[in-house]
Amino acid sequence: MTPRTATLIGLTAILMWSLLSVMTVATGKIPAFQLAAMTFAIGGLVGLLTWIGRREAANSLRQPLVVWVVGVGGLFGYHALYFLALRFAPPAEAGLLNYLWPLLIVLFSSFLPGERLFLHHIIGAVLGLVGTVLLFAGNSSGFAPGAVPGLVAAFIAAFVWASYSVLSRRLKTVPTDAVAGFCLATAALAALMHAALETTVWPETTLQWLSVVALGIGPVGAAFYSWDIGMKRGDIRVLGAASYATPLLSTGFLIAAGFAKASANIAIAAILIAGGGLIAAKDMVLRKR
Repeated sequence: MTPRTATLIGLTAILMWSLLSVMTVATGKIPAFQLAAMTFAIGGLVGLLTWIGRREAANSLRQPLVVWVVGVGGLFGYHALYFLALRFAPPAEAGLLNYLWPLLIVLFSSFLPGERLFLHHIIGAVLGLVGTVLLFAGNSSGFAPGAVPGLVAAFIAAFVWASYSVLSRRLKTVPTDAVAGFCLATAALAALMHAALETTVWPETTLQWLSVVALGIGPVGAAFYSWDIGMKRGDIRVLGAASYATPLLSTGFLIAAGFAKASANIAIAAILIAGGGLIAAKDMVLRKR
């Protein structure tokens, strides 16, 4: 697999994650950790199904402790912190702090062996950050002192996800099949958190059940396998900058579904984020054939 192909596969994760919000809304009022447990269990099953006919795939679970700490710590740690952020802090501010992770991925990538950070990567990431700030600015509602723990959680979550993504590159010899194990372990931990903190609420309609299944197959399933391939074999700097498209695309899908309204902020943010992504991906887009 060429780096270009791996990068394109990684970009599909960004597209799938952009559907996360609208799909989550469609699941109804299922508590956060319960939804995480259900969808990560489905996501893990998606990975296990790809093992059919490949007996050696099960060996991917035989990994050193550090690999499991990075894998499960990244998936569960990030989502637990983000759910905590949404519980205590205003969604707009929490989302803005959380979306520091694309910029952090671009910056952290400079510490990887064989990787170099050029000016156009930094410009692209910063333009994406500015566009994301503008995207959330129109929804700002301020925050009370009690929101500080949530904001801190969102900030730490950004570092957790960026670290998980970049460390995946350092662990590139670990097969992507192992992500199935990480998803199932995350589902188990989320179930424990649900049992301790939440009251179970099951989906009430067929649409809600289908939305849960779709979440598990796509944004909380296939997306993590695609992202793992992109991080390990693709252009990590391009993927980091392109990740700023996630909140923009997510907002677009919410508008299309009638859950949000279009605005001038969104239009300008679209130009900044798309432009930043193209600048960061200059080497890949303009590569001579």
